[in-house]
Amino acid sequence: MSALPVYRWRLAPEGLATRRQLRAMGLRPGGQDVAAELQRPRRRRGPLIAYLYRIDRARPVRPMTPGRWAALARANRARRICPACRRDAGYVIPASLGMCSACAFPDNAPEGASWNSSPHGAR
Repeated sequence: MSALPVYRWRLAPEGLATRRQLRAMGLRPGGQDVAAELQRPRRRRGPLIAYLYRIDRARPVRPMTPGRWAALARANRARRICPACRRDAGYVIPASLGMCSACAFPDNAPEGASWNSSPHGAR
């Protein structure tokens, strides 16, 4: 296996694009292997690396079907449910907390958060 060609930031040849650039064109990599690497220098840590794909081998983005829209809506709804109190938090629960902010920080709960109606109260 040969090493991938490496290009500096903004110096990649025509015909190559990152995933985001492909998506902006309405395309996807479509199973092709990475064609090259793009390196953007950073001051403290190592370079930021993006993978490049050939535009001529890219395929059109698959359209969203009603089933896919429904599955996406269910997944997003599940990300809003707090596993501790089982309520809809009204926002996506941060993975760093693993629960809504009212459960993670009960001393700082907003005025509207009533613990009597939640599973946290006496059973």
